[in-house]
Amino acid sequence: MSISFDGRVAIVTGAGGGLGRQYALALAARGAKVVVNDFGRPASEGAKEIHAADAVVAEIRAAGGTAIASHASVTDEAAVNQMVRDTLAEWGRVDTVVEVHLMGAVVCTHAVWNTMRSQQYGRVVMTTSSSGLYGNFGQANYGAAKMALVGLMQTLAIEGAKDNIRVNCLAPTAATRMTEGLLQPQMLQLLTPESVTPGLLVLVADDAPTRAILCAGAGTFARAHVTLTHGMHIGSGADAPERVAAHFTEISSRTGETVPDSGSAQGHNEVAQALAAAR
Repeated sequence: MSISFDGRVAIVTGAGGGLGRQYALALAARGAKVVVNDFGRPASEGAKEIHAADAVVAEIRAAGGTAIASHASVTDEAAVNQMVRDTLAEWGRVDTVVEVHLMGAVVCTHAVWNTMRSQQYGRVVMTTSSSGLYGNFGQANYGAAKMALVGLMQTLAIEGAKDNIRVNCLAPTAATRMTEGLLQPQMLQLLTPESVTPGLLVLVADDAPTRAILCAGAGTFARAHVTLTHGMHIGSGADAPERVAAHFTEISSRTGETVPDSGSAQGHNEVAQALAAAR
């Protein structure tokens, strides 16, 4: 099965370099019309400096693709709304949004949501991180923002399902400017942006999944899940804290754990066990 984006329009934020640049190039190579968004980052070209977004647009066009640049800050709601209006004026639709940071994701998704609903099609990918999913020393603020994107994805995927809007998260591991000096050379050679991009293309394809957290790096792909153990009914008596502590291993057992369809599954599980215990 060949994945094609002919006739689709994609906005890629943070696309002036690193992973975002590779995503934009790959989408364009498979037929998408791409808005390359990057805020204020210069890129050298010979003796002059041009904007990084413009440089990527030039790459796409040189390869025969179609792209326009946007220099909007994704935290500037008015600028993002103008970017979307410009995109609609140019191509008449927005099919795909690839986003990086929390408030930028909120602003960008809000700006395109009604368009995607009206056209009954949309694909949104948010960039989460292992720092948010599993934690990393010294990255509390970054990790908190990246895990917040997972929560945003979970609800938007539920809300968008009826309008064929699919929302996913990608957790990449790649050697970019952010990782310079942190990884060994042999690791850097494996952790290329190109080795992450196949996962991104799957998450924005016509038959993309939804509510997936896809981890990608060095050509290896895995799924992360937010799961719920079956747990154990303890009750709320005077000794409940001691009983929770005493049975914490059983409460934590992953045998029979589930991936809930929505947050209400937690409450249903709790009430069901309480009712069963009362019989």
